[in-house]
Amino acid sequence: MKKKNTTWEEGWTFVETLIVIAIVLILTSSVGFMAFKYIDKAKVVTAKTQIENLSLALNSYFFDNKGFPSQDQGLDALWKKTNIAPVPEEWNGPYLEKEVPLDPWGNPFEYTVPGPNGLPFGIRSFGADGLEGGEALDKDITSWGN
Repeated sequence: MKKKNTTWEEGWTFVETLIVIAIVLILTSSVGFMAFKYIDKAKVVTAKTQIENLSLALNSYFFDNKGFPSQDQGLDALWKKTNIAPVPEEWNGPYLEKEVPLDPWGNPFEYTVPGPNGLPFGIRSFGADGLEGGEALDKDITSWGN
């Protein structure tokens, strides 16, 4: 059997390589834009979950101490016993597995006592913009519903 004699080397040319790289970049960028959309939605869900966890911890605190932390004591009273009056005598914490988290946008949660609408407390994340009010991703996320 005689071997075929070719004058060019087998493999990809520089132009073919550039075309493949361009196609990969186009596909990657379109997937990246879609991923950002889902990351933003995941942050909203995370903030809602964090508020629910903080609410559960506050209720556990209430059962032990016959009251919720004052606004001055804040949510930190769920992690370590406070020295701010009224000092809880029956504190049996920590009531959280970790220190009080920041919201998904890196801002502290707002804790108010008493809460709005006659509730004993309120917890709020100010959303992506960190300011009160807003629409879409900037909308406040609260323990009392929106």
